Amino acid sequence: MAAHVDPGYKGPLEYATEEGRMNILGFWIFLGAEFVLFSCLFAMYIVLQGSTAGGPTSQELFEFKSMLIQTLLLLTSSFTCGLAIHEMRRENKKGLIIWLIITLLLGLGFLYMEIEEFLLYIYHEGATWGTSAFLSSFFVLVGTHGAHVTLGSLWMISIIIQLVQRGLTPRTTRKAFIIGLYWHFLDVMWIFIFTIVYLTGMVV
Repeated sequence: MAAHVDPGYKGPLEYATEEGRMNILGFWIFLGAEFVLFSCLFAMYIVLQGSTAGGPTSQELFEFKSMLIQTLLLLTSSFTCGLAIHEMRRENKKGLIIWLIITLLLGLGFLYMEIEEFLLYIYHEGATWGTSAFLSSFFVLVGTHGAHVTLGSLWMISIIIQLVQRGLTPRTTRKAFIIGLYWHFLDVMWIFIFTIVYLTGMVV
Protein backbone atom coordinates (compact mmCIF):
# COMPACT_ATOMS: atom_id res chain seq x y z
CA MET A 1 0.00 0.00 0.00
CA ALA A 2 1.37 3.40 -1.00
CA ALA A 3 2.28 5.76 1.83
CA HIS A 4 0.03 8.81 2.20
CA VAL A 5 1.90 12.04 1.43
CA ASP A 6 0.75 14.99 3.51
CA PRO A 7 -1.16 17.55 1.37
CA GLY A 8 0.90 20.59 0.44
CA TYR A 9 4.15 19.09 1.70
CA LYS A 10 7.21 20.53 -0.05
CA GLY A 11 10.11 19.30 2.07
CA PRO A 12 12.43 16.29 1.73
CA LEU A 13 10.59 13.26 0.38
CA GLU A 14 11.70 10.98 3.23
CA TYR A 15 9.79 13.23 5.68
CA ALA A 16 6.67 13.48 3.50
CA THR A 17 4.63 10.91 5.47
CA GLU A 18 3.86 10.38 9.13
CA GLU A 19 5.32 6.88 8.82
CA GLY A 20 8.57 8.29 7.47
CA ARG A 21 8.90 10.86 10.24
CA MET A 22 8.19 8.33 12.97
CA ASN A 23 10.62 5.77 11.52
CA ILE A 24 13.39 8.35 11.32
CA LEU A 25 12.72 9.46 14.90
CA GLY A 26 12.74 5.83 16.01
CA PHE A 27 16.06 5.27 14.29
CA TRP A 28 17.62 8.23 16.10
CA ILE A 29 16.53 6.56 19.37
CA PHE A 30 18.06 3.28 18.15
CA LEU A 31 21.35 5.07 17.45
CA GLY A 32 21.27 6.36 21.02
CA ALA A 33 21.09 2.76 22.24
CA GLU A 34 23.95 1.84 19.89
CA PHE A 35 26.01 4.68 21.36
CA VAL A 36 25.47 3.24 24.84
CA LEU A 37 26.59 -0.20 23.59
CA PHE A 38 29.81 1.15 22.11
CA SER A 39 30.45 3.29 25.19
CA CYS A 40 30.39 0.12 27.31
CA LEU A 41 32.77 -1.63 24.91
CA PHE A 42 35.15 1.35 24.95
CA ALA A 43 35.08 1.40 28.76
CA MET A 44 35.85 -2.34 28.84
CA TYR A 45 38.78 -1.89 26.45
CA ILE A 46 40.24 1.05 28.38
CA VAL A 47 40.14 -0.95 31.62
CA LEU A 48 41.67 -4.10 30.08
CA GLN A 49 44.15 -2.70 27.56
CA GLY A 50 47.09 -3.16 29.93
CA SER A 51 46.23 -6.77 30.79
CA THR A 52 48.38 -8.53 28.20
CA ALA A 53 49.21 -11.61 30.33
CA GLY A 54 52.62 -11.86 28.67
CA GLY A 55 51.07 -11.93 25.18
CA PRO A 56 51.55 -9.45 22.33
CA THR A 57 51.03 -5.81 23.22
CA SER A 58 49.35 -3.11 21.18
CA GLN A 59 52.75 -1.62 20.29
CA GLU A 60 53.85 -4.97 18.88
CA LEU A 61 50.67 -5.58 16.88
CA PHE A 62 49.35 -2.31 15.49
CA GLU A 63 50.69 -0.91 12.23
CA PHE A 64 50.00 2.75 11.51
CA LYS A 65 49.92 2.47 7.71
CA SER A 66 47.21 -0.20 7.71
CA MET A 67 45.11 1.69 10.25
CA LEU A 68 45.45 4.91 8.26
CA ILE A 69 44.27 3.24 5.04
CA GLN A 70 41.26 1.72 6.82
CA THR A 71 40.42 5.11 8.28
CA LEU A 72 40.70 6.88 4.93
CA LEU A 73 38.46 4.25 3.30
CA LEU A 74 35.74 4.61 5.90
CA LEU A 75 35.89 8.41 6.16
CA THR A 76 35.78 8.71 2.37
CA SER A 77 32.75 6.42 2.36
CA SER A 78 31.07 8.81 4.80
CA PHE A 79 31.67 11.66 2.34
CA THR A 80 30.30 9.69 -0.61
CA CYS A 81 27.29 8.66 1.48
CA GLY A 82 26.63 12.35 2.09
CA LEU A 83 26.83 12.95 -1.66
CA ALA A 84 24.29 10.15 -2.17
CA ILE A 85 21.79 11.86 0.14
CA HIS A 86 22.49 15.18 -1.59
CA GLU A 87 21.59 13.60 -4.94
CA MET A 88 18.49 12.09 -3.37
CA ARG A 89 17.36 15.54 -2.24
CA ARG A 90 17.85 16.69 -5.84
CA GLU A 91 15.57 13.81 -6.90
CA ASN A 92 18.43 12.33 -8.93
CA LYS A 93 17.91 8.58 -8.66
CA LYS A 94 20.91 7.72 -10.81
CA GLY A 95 23.24 9.92 -8.78
CA LEU A 96 21.90 8.48 -5.52
CA ILE A 97 22.48 4.90 -6.68
CA ILE A 98 25.96 5.62 -8.06
CA TRP A 99 27.16 7.25 -4.84
CA LEU A 100 25.62 4.49 -2.71
CA ILE A 101 27.49 1.90 -4.79
CA ILE A 102 30.75 3.82 -4.35
CA THR A 103 30.06 4.03 -0.60
CA LEU A 104 29.42 0.29 -0.54
CA LEU A 105 32.67 -0.50 -2.36
CA LEU A 106 34.67 1.65 0.06
CA GLY A 107 32.98 -0.09 2.98
CA LEU A 108 33.79 -3.50 1.53
CA GLY A 109 37.40 -2.40 1.08
CA PHE A 110 37.49 -1.44 4.75
CA LEU A 111 36.06 -4.84 5.74
CA TYR A 112 38.61 -6.67 3.61
CA MET A 113 41.48 -4.87 5.34
CA GLU A 114 39.99 -5.45 8.79
CA ILE A 115 39.55 -9.19 8.18
CA GLU A 116 43.10 -9.33 6.82
CA GLU A 117 44.31 -7.57 9.98
CA PHE A 118 42.52 -10.06 12.25
CA LEU A 119 43.91 -13.04 10.34
CA LEU A 120 47.43 -11.59 10.56
CA TYR A 121 47.13 -11.20 14.33
CA ILE A 122 45.69 -14.69 14.84
CA TYR A 123 47.80 -16.82 12.48
CA HIS A 124 51.10 -14.91 12.32
CA GLU A 125 51.32 -13.22 15.72
CA GLY A 126 49.51 -15.81 17.83
CA ALA A 127 47.23 -13.07 19.14
CA THR A 128 43.88 -14.76 19.66
CA TRP A 129 40.72 -14.03 21.61
CA GLY A 130 41.95 -16.20 24.52
CA THR A 131 45.52 -14.93 24.67
CA SER A 132 44.82 -12.08 27.09
CA ALA A 133 42.12 -9.80 28.45
CA PHE A 134 43.53 -7.00 26.28
CA LEU A 135 43.06 -9.03 23.10
CA SER A 136 39.61 -10.23 24.16
CA SER A 137 38.44 -6.64 24.63
CA PHE A 138 40.13 -5.59 21.38
CA PHE A 139 38.45 -8.29 19.29
CA VAL A 140 35.05 -7.62 20.90
CA LEU A 141 35.20 -3.86 20.34
CA VAL A 142 36.68 -3.80 16.83
CA GLY A 143 34.82 -6.95 15.81
CA THR A 144 31.49 -5.46 16.92
CA HIS A 145 32.14 -2.42 14.76
CA GLY A 146 33.12 -4.66 11.84
CA ALA A 147 29.92 -6.67 12.28
CA HIS A 148 27.93 -3.43 12.13
CA VAL A 149 29.71 -2.40 8.93
CA THR A 150 28.92 -5.83 7.45
CA LEU A 151 25.25 -5.46 8.38
CA GLY A 152 25.24 -1.92 6.96
CA SER A 153 26.75 -3.15 3.69
CA LEU A 154 24.10 -5.86 3.27
CA TRP A 155 21.40 -3.35 4.17
CA MET A 156 22.76 -0.89 1.61
CA ILE A 157 22.71 -3.55 -1.11
CA SER A 158 19.03 -4.23 -0.40
CA ILE A 159 18.22 -0.50 -0.57
CA ILE A 160 20.08 -0.09 -3.86
CA ILE A 161 18.03 -2.96 -5.30
CA GLN A 162 14.80 -1.34 -4.09
CA LEU A 163 15.79 2.01 -5.59
CA VAL A 164 16.47 0.38 -8.95
CA GLN A 165 13.13 -1.43 -8.88
CA ARG A 166 10.86 1.24 -7.36
CA GLY A 167 12.60 4.57 -7.88
CA LEU A 168 12.35 7.51 -5.47
CA THR A 169 9.31 7.16 -3.23
CA PRO A 170 8.66 8.33 0.35
CA ARG A 171 9.49 4.79 1.49
CA THR A 172 12.70 4.21 -0.50
CA THR A 173 14.06 7.69 0.27
CA ARG A 174 13.34 7.15 3.95
CA LYS A 175 15.29 3.89 3.85
CA ALA A 176 18.19 5.57 2.01
CA PHE A 177 18.22 8.41 4.53
CA ILE A 178 18.24 6.00 7.48
CA ILE A 179 21.10 3.91 6.07
CA GLY A 180 22.95 7.21 5.65
CA LEU A 181 22.46 7.98 9.36
CA TYR A 182 23.63 4.49 10.25
CA TRP A 183 26.72 4.77 8.06
CA HIS A 184 27.73 8.14 9.49
CA PHE A 185 27.29 6.74 13.00
CA LEU A 186 29.68 3.87 12.20
CA ASP A 187 32.21 6.36 10.83
CA VAL A 188 32.06 8.37 14.05
CA MET A 189 32.55 5.20 16.10
CA TRP A 190 35.57 4.31 13.96
CA ILE A 191 37.15 7.69 14.68
CA PHE A 192 36.92 6.85 18.38
CA ILE A 193 38.35 3.36 17.73
CA PHE A 194 41.19 4.77 15.64
CA THR A 195 42.04 7.29 18.36
CA ILE A 196 41.47 5.29 21.55
CA VAL A 197 42.57 1.85 20.35
CA TYR A 198 45.13 2.31 17.61
CA LEU A 199 46.75 5.74 18.07
CA THR A 200 46.87 5.43 21.85
CA GLY A 201 47.97 1.81 21.60
CA MET A 202 50.92 2.63 19.39
CA VAL A 203 52.29 5.41 21.61
CA VAL A 204 51.44 4.34 25.16
